[in-house]
Amino acid sequence: MPTALDTPLEELDSQERYFVAQVREYGWMATHVIGDEEGPGFSYTTGFWLKFRFPEVFLFSLPQKTAHDIFWLIHDQCDAERLPPIGVPTNDLFRKFPAVLLPMSVNHYRRHLGQSIWFYRGYDFDCLQLVFPDRKGHFPWSSEPSDEFRALQPDLTEGDWAGLCNR
Repeated sequence: MPTALDTPLEELDSQERYFVAQVREYGWMATHVIGDEEGPGFSYTTGFWLKFRFPEVFLFSLPQKTAHDIFWLIHDQCDAERLPPIGVPTNDLFRKFPAVLLPMSVNHYRRHLGQSIWFYRGYDFDCLQLVFPDRKGHFPWSSEPSDEFRALQPDLTEGDWAGLCNR
């Protein structure tokens, strides 16, 4: 799979060289985007797909350090060949509450995964949206959470939270 790692360094600008250097050294890189009037902030990985053939991970509305720590945890799980489950709640990602990894629709890649698209030279990689519950343990697809909480984690699956709304 051709990636930005194959690009001669002299063809990369300083930010691209830094990005590539991080992926070479650690096997992945995190990108953090600050929220604005168009939506909440978000963070995502680049490199998991290349290193582990495990999808990249995307999440909304958590502080950068928290997101980075979760990404390291997932990296270490993949490195130990203990892949996090997809589509079912797991308590292995957060200490005090479950989370769910759901397949992200490629329709959302362009708006949210620019660095990964650049790195992979296109859309030929998978990504999972990491979704967490509110303080009472309710996920955004259930009827209990507030509209404000739901707005913090828009649905980036193929729709209907990958069918979870109907469960």
